[in-house]
Amino acid sequence: MEEIVHLLSGKGLEVWGLREGERFSEREVVLQIRGPYAEYGLYETALLGVLASSSGWATAAALCKEAAGPKPVISFGARHVHPAVAPVMERAAVIGGADGASCILGAKLAGREPIGTLPHACFLVAGDTVKVAEAYPEAMPPGTPVIILVDTFKDEVEETLRVARALEGRLSGVRLDTPSERGRVTPGLVREVRAHLQMAGFEDVRIIVSGGLDPARIAELAEAGADVFGVGSFIAAAGPIDMTMDIKEVDGRPVAKRGRIPGLTPSPRLKRLL
Repeated sequence: MEEIVHLLSGKGLEVWGLREGERFSEREVVLQIRGPYAEYGLYETALLGVLASSSGWATAAALCKEAAGPKPVISFGARHVHPAVAPVMERAAVIGGADGASCILGAKLAGREPIGTLPHACFLVAGDTVKVAEAYPEAMPPGTPVIILVDTFKDEVEETLRVARALEGRLSGVRLDTPSERGRVTPGLVREVRAHLQMAGFEDVRIIVSGGLDPARIAELAEAGADVFGVGSFIAAAGPIDMTMDIKEVDGRPVAKRGRIPGLTPSPRLKRLL
């Protein structure tokens, strides 16, 4: 809705709509524009595209957040879409309920600071996970959470404990991103890593999981003890929610195309936006 208001501002129109992030039902009116058609008709395709795509991404993020409960969900979807689209997609994910986004501009548009972790490339170039972990606090601004991938070279449990011991209390979290070729991140793996962290005295180290997550997997991994979820393709690949735009009144006279009921549809939830 913020984009809609920006597009229609200054054109002498009366605009009513649902508030940003509100849920809506099938066939519910989400936007109503009153004014000269010449002032907004040109934007019909753009308005529908904004509402349809952004609502689809936001809904996918909401489903993930529902599955995660109070645990954070971060949108990692930027790598799955064209860079021209990524900021809009990740902003929509935050509006839908995601607690953060990895795309810098997307997070900024949503009024947040971007959140992310190191890529596997960094570890592969350096050749050792602990080497990267030790350099990370020195390279990043003070206060940056130290989150280290632990699935690049060795068994995840072994690598987790190596990193935790090397950083001596400075480790914020480990990220499990085990690929499908190795069976992906499973509830059993999360429980194993959590148990070994606790036994070694690193109870405060959080477990971040990513890699092909969807609501069902998020719920399973949350129950197993995962703390944070990085979700990419499920949000980015969400289909648009179909929207249509109809003229329902001309000069106060109810009208409609065949199959639709003439006149304005009662929509008591709409609020005046412009």
